[in-house]
Amino acid sequence: MVLRSKRDYLESIRQRYRQAPRKMKGLILDEFCATCGYHRKYAIRLLRKPKRKLPAARVRKRPGPKSIYQQPELVTTLKRLWFDTDQMCSKKLKAAIPLWLPFYEQEYGFVCESIKSKLLKASASTLDRLLRPSRVEHPKGRCGTKPGTLLKNQIPIKTSNWDVTRPGFFEADTVAHCGNSMAGDFVNSLTFTDIQTGWTENRAVWGRGSYGVIQNIKEIEEGLPFPILGFDCDNGSEFLNHHLIRYFTDRPKKPVAFTRSRPYRKNDNAFVEQKNWTHVRQLLGYDRFDKPELVPLINDLYKNEWLLYTNFFCPTLKLKEKVKVNSKYRKTYEPPQTPYQRVIGSEHVSEEAKTRLEEIFGTLNPFALKRNIEEKLKRIFLAARLP
Repeated sequence: MVLRSKRDYLESIRQRYRQAPRKMKGLILDEFCATCGYHRKYAIRLLRKPKRKLPAARVRKRPGPKSIYQQPELVTTLKRLWFDTDQMCSKKLKAAIPLWLPFYEQEYGFVCESIKSKLLKASASTLDRLLRPSRVEHPKGRCGTKPGTLLKNQIPIKTSNWDVTRPGFFEADTVAHCGNSMAGDFVNSLTFTDIQTGWTENRAVWGRGSYGVIQNIKEIEEGLPFPILGFDCDNGSEFLNHHLIRYFTDRPKKPVAFTRSRPYRKNDNAFVEQKNWTHVRQLLGYDRFDKPELVPLINDLYKNEWLLYTNFFCPTLKLKEKVKVNSKYRKTYEPPQTPYQRVIGSEHVSEEAKTRLEEIFGTLNPFALKRNIEEKLKRIFLAARLP
């Protein structure tokens, strides 16, 4: 009999041995010695010995000083800010907290000054560590680019990035709200983003016709705080058409530089591809929107709350330097800023446009915007699921 079996047998008969009368104890002892091969005196000591209590598990303490951030109130406040900012990464969240914190008490109630100061002082790594249990994963979707071949020879390929030192150079793309099938007609989202400032505008269009796309581009251009200097798109037929070429090139003052990316090279339009995820997919998901009446509902959200929320209160990262070290790239980023802050800090934007943006910013509350966004999203998804 192995040692472990002997211990299990001992535990099974110990209590019975203690409660048995003297004559019965002798029989149990004889049986125990015969089974395990123990000496009689040693067996008596084992049966009389009380059951050993297992030592409590030792909890290994974290080395170094005690953390000052593991407070329930601080973690709760941070989680609320993180969810209200649409689960930003820690570096963007650190830049967003000073913008959102002044409005936090209006939405959730009083927050003590010590919690505020700790949230403002916490590094991006600390925020990431505190939020690690709440991280979630998101699925990928489908590609809906339909090649446009007629005008490829007339539109030059942008083989390298523009030397962007001022606002006005835009990238554009469309996102298909087709669900699991590209068949039939459905709503598409047009994403229009400026490379230098990150200023982004979205519009919903029915189908992928050139007329609807160009009408939305005209509307976007009218509301921009700076003129369009360059326009870059993929090879979709909604962009490569005579109407859009004439709109950008046949201008009395200064034509817009119209270029396209290389086929099947999404990194050529990396700026707008990123916004397709943060500004469209994270907002509307991957549901199928195949009802024309959804277009005005989505545009009502895009033109108002979503435009103000993303451009005034959502900081973005901007690459400062990329150096190749051996086989890896080391990237350095500028401090995160909102598109509004970059526009205000640009010397190429007129003072009139800056004043108008500052007046708009003074009337905004990010929590109120977020609440209105959620209400409009409920109406959109309810209308999409109605028979």
